[in-house]
Amino acid sequence: MTDFIEKNFQREVDFLRALVRVPSDNPPGDCARHADEAAKLYEAMGFTVERHPVPKETCAKHGMISVTNLIIRERFGSGKGPVIALNAHGDVVPPGTGWTVDPYGGVEKDGAIYGRGAAVSKSDFATFGFALLALKDNPAGLDGTVELHLTYDEETGGFTGPAWILEQGLSKPDYAVSAGFAYSIVTAHNGCLHLEVTVRGKQAHAAMPETGADALEAATSVLAAIYGERKRIAQRTSAVEGIGSPKITVGTIHGGINTNVVPGEVTMKVDRRIIPEENGDVVEAGLRELIAKAASGHAGITVEVKRIILAVPMKPAPGVDKLVAVLKGNAERELNTEIEVKAVPLYTDARLYSEKDIPTVLYGAGPRTLLEAKGHAADEHVKLSDLKAATYVIAATLRDLLKA
Repeated sequence: MTDFIEKNFQREVDFLRALVRVPSDNPPGDCARHADEAAKLYEAMGFTVERHPVPKETCAKHGMISVTNLIIRERFGSGKGPVIALNAHGDVVPPGTGWTVDPYGGVEKDGAIYGRGAAVSKSDFATFGFALLALKDNPAGLDGTVELHLTYDEETGGFTGPAWILEQGLSKPDYAVSAGFAYSIVTAHNGCLHLEVTVRGKQAHAAMPETGADALEAATSVLAAIYGERKRIAQRTSAVEGIGSPKITVGTIHGGINTNVVPGEVTMKVDRRIIPEENGDVVEAGLRELIAKAASGHAGITVEVKRIILAVPMKPAPGVDKLVAVLKGNAERELNTEIEVKAVPLYTDARLYSEKDIPTVLYGAGPRTLLEAKGHAADEHVKLSDLKAATYVIAATLRDLLKA
C-alpha cells in the first residue's frame, strides 16, 4: 500500500492541481461544472461515479445555484463489514485579495500546491481518492464498503450536500470522516446562526431629512446593540475544550442609494457562533428581541429578520472512540508526533453525519494549524509532504477498519 501511494504520488499532485484550476466559488454557489470535471477525473482513475443533481428549487432554498453531489462506492470482500463514508467539499470561498499567485492556477512551488481550495478541501478529494485506490490495488483481507461523498455546499451549511444525501437515503454509513485541515482529529465544533436584518424607513431629500425616516440612523442603534451583545457573551466559556466563548459578527452591511438621499433601507448579515451548551432556537429568539428593541426608538422604522442558516453544534456520536483510536494511532506513526483530539470554534457539515448518530471525525491533509495553511486567506496552500502523509493515514485507517 505504501509503495502504491509513493509510486502514484505525482498522479495525486496532478489530480489536485486540476481540481484547483476549476473555480467553484460559493457564493455564488454555481458548482455543477466543478462536479462534472471532478467526476471525469475520478472516472479516468477507474472509479464508477454516481452523479446526484440536487433539484433547482432545493438549491435556491439554501442559497445555491447548482449542486451535483458525487458518490463513489467500493465494496470489498463480502461487503458485510462496515460502511465508511469519506466526505470532502469542493465549494470554496471566493479568493479575495492579496494573492501572490493565481488563485486558480494550481501553482506548485516550494514543496506545496497553492490555490483556493488547495487546503480546504480539494486536497481531501485527492487524499481520499488515492487512499481508496491503494486499497483497490491490494484488497486482500478487507470486508466492507468505502464511499466517497463529494459535496458542494459546505460554505452554505451542507443542506444540499451531506444532509441531502442522508435524507434521500443514498447512504447509511457506519463511520464518517469529513474533510480536515490540520494534524488534529476533530470530534466536536460549535454551531452557527446566520441572520439577514433589513431595516426599512422612508427615503427623503438630504436637504430635508426630517421628512423621511433614516434607516441608517436606526441601523446604527441595531449595530450598537449587537456589539454590546458581543461583549456580554464573551464572558461565557464553553466547558468543551477548544470551543471558547460564543461570538457575534456583522459580516456585511449595505444601504442607501446616493450621497444626497436619506437611506430608506439598510441590510446587514449577522453571524452568531453557538457553543454546545446553547440552544440555537433560544439564541435566535434572543437576538430577534434585541434587534427589535434597538430599532423601536426610531419613528417610521420597521425591521425584518430572516434566518439564513441555523447549524447546530457538533457533538461526539456514540462509538466515535473506536474511529478516533484507529485514526490517531496511524497518524502518530506516520507524522511521528502526538496528535490532538479536540474541538474547534467553527462549524462544518460534519455535524450532519454526527446528528444521525454516525461516529464522525474531521481529518485530512493539512499542517499543524489551519492558520499555517492559510485556509480562506490569500495564498492558501497544502504542503506536498502533508498531502502524502494524509493519504497514508487514511489508507491505513480504512484498512484497519475493514479488516475481515
